[in-house]
Amino acid sequence: MGRGRQKAKHTKVARELKYFSPDTNYSALERELGGKSGEPDYSKWIEDDDDSDDAYEPSDEQKRA
Repeated sequence: MGRGRQKAKHTKVARELKYFSPDTNYSALERELGGKSGEPDYSKWIEDDDDSDDAYEPSDEQKRA
């Protein structure tokens, strides 16, 4: 396929994507997102307050160097 036809095809696809507007099902979106309003729940990302993993302990070989 020549460059002109290839460019025309890409232009056609880009135009279709630009002007494509699907109908949005807001009730399905609300169910998927949990239907909660207000503050988001960050508790699932909170880790234990254990600082033992945060401390860097060099190995014996690294201490000798």
